[in-house]
Amino acid sequence: MSTFEFPDLPSQFRQLLGQCRDLYVSSGELCIREFPDLVPKTGSGMVPLMDDLHRALAVKIFVTVCEADRRWSKNEKFLAEVLLFHLWGQWLKDEELQAAIQEMSTKATSLKWYAVIRPFDQIVPLRDRVGELETIVMRLANVVARADGPIKPKEAAHVKKIQDELHLHLRPIPIDEPTHHEGEDTARIEAVEKILRDVSSLPEITHSGPTAQAQAKRADKLPTDTKIQTAEAIAGKKEPQKTPAEQLEEALAELDRLVGLGNIKQEVRTLANFLKVQKQREEAGLPTTNLSLHMVFGGNPGTGKTTVARIIGKIFGAMGVLKKGHLVETDRSGLVAEYAGQTGPKTNKKIDEALDGVLFIDEAYTLISFESEDAFGHEAVQTLLKRMEDDRERLVVILAGYPREMERLLHSNPGLSSRFSRNLEFVDYTSLELAQIFGLMCQKNQYTLTSLTRAKIMLGLDYLHIQRDRFFGNGRTVRNIFEQAIRQMANRIADIAELSVEQLTVLEPQDIEFKDVPVEIFVDLVEEGPLRFHIVCVKCSHGKDVPIKFLGQQVRCPKCEHNFTAEWGTPVVPEKPTATESTPQSPAT
Repeated sequence: MSTFEFPDLPSQFRQLLGQCRDLYVSSGELCIREFPDLVPKTGSGMVPLMDDLHRALAVKIFVTVCEADRRWSKNEKFLAEVLLFHLWGQWLKDEELQAAIQEMSTKATSLKWYAVIRPFDQIVPLRDRVGELETIVMRLANVVARADGPIKPKEAAHVKKIQDELHLHLRPIPIDEPTHHEGEDTARIEAVEKILRDVSSLPEITHSGPTAQAQAKRADKLPTDTKIQTAEAIAGKKEPQKTPAEQLEEALAELDRLVGLGNIKQEVRTLANFLKVQKQREEAGLPTTNLSLHMVFGGNPGTGKTTVARIIGKIFGAMGVLKKGHLVETDRSGLVAEYAGQTGPKTNKKIDEALDGVLFIDEAYTLISFESEDAFGHEAVQTLLKRMEDDRERLVVILAGYPREMERLLHSNPGLSSRFSRNLEFVDYTSLELAQIFGLMCQKNQYTLTSLTRAKIMLGLDYLHIQRDRFFGNGRTVRNIFEQAIRQMANRIADIAELSVEQLTVLEPQDIEFKDVPVEIFVDLVEEGPLRFHIVCVKCSHGKDVPIKFLGQQVRCPKCEHNFTAEWGTPVVPEKPTATESTPQSPAT
């Protein structure tokens, strides 16, 4: 098991800094592109803001760990050079480096942790990325702490302090939390506006280095590969504009990558093919068939409704059905006002934001109260129906919510039932699909799982799936379990002096916590125990029950002899192997 050595740390540190920047910048781009209703009118400044925040975060982490022993070692100063190059795009030496270190130390001390991670708490869609943020922060802190070799007690204490700050300020989304709350649209935008105002108080070293001219002059003295990197830092990386065909292919590929949802994928692809044919008929001068594109998404929480709605917007945008294809997400609180005469204007304002894109109304069944007379709710629905007709070429509306409640809503208004003829059913994920979602989260954040860990995850998810009711959280449940796992792991390794790469990336069974699963479910969780898991060959679909040790391993199908990785398997009642059928074996080496 290899351990971290200092010569490897600068490259690891630089890679993690890049991942931190990518996370923050892509989050800003995500807000502007797909959640414009959550960003103030100064939305063009969201990406530079997030870039500045990632710089401030990197400085805060670095200074917090380095000043644990009140002195900066030679190795820590070298990592400071790497950090400052990341911030400014140039290498500092001697007096310049010393001055920059002193300035970082002074200003980072007054910088509050919440100031640099606030978007991931206050902008609800970004809470999906909390696990990724925590992973990057803790890995950065561990790399800096080990610049001089094994971590010292004071450094370990400061790393633990960083972890505690993250846990204090970053809250996971509760499984039963609706996407919106009464008045939250305004509160969200006010929160982002506050972030925009507060960024001016960040340490100047984190967001305003030397001028571009000075950087270019310094770049002339750098090696060729460094010049290229510095030029990219000055000019910024810009991806070439994708063609509509490329955008469509990308959106459909994103749809295919989603776990499960076979019926939904087929429906969306069928719709895309229909629209493609209609467009070709129109270009050929042939008559076309008008088709309502408004939809109803029925399903329990966490079944991918919002994600699919976003992809559909991208597909419609790429095909020219909608000019932009962006998604505006809302619910009753974003459409219905509290006082007479305000609901119509409020609903129209939200619809205006969604023009040329998709208006996604979550928990749409709450638009009309069935418990009492609801004049405001009916006004919102009538306003929506009128705008759907007036702007039928510029607006697609998707209503989402629990299946039974959505059916009741449609039957309550003939206008709704006639305009929403396309109903997509989002069924609960199977326990195997839930495990695959967990695996994708691990893959994205560079975590690996032991066979025993995989077995524990499958046992827990299988129990939750069997016991589920209509409020089961599906993907949200998995995300909360994953985020709790990386926190448990951080606690477990915090006091280990010599951490290896494996220890920073491998999730062990004790890291996985199921609060609502009885402990007796895991009583046989031992590698050589009686538990068996049913795996299926990805080529011929032949199934076989195998022991725990095969999970996550390369195996060979006994029927077609195809080699594949048995990522996950469904728990089964232990069976004795028969004489006629053999257990899949690891490929011969």
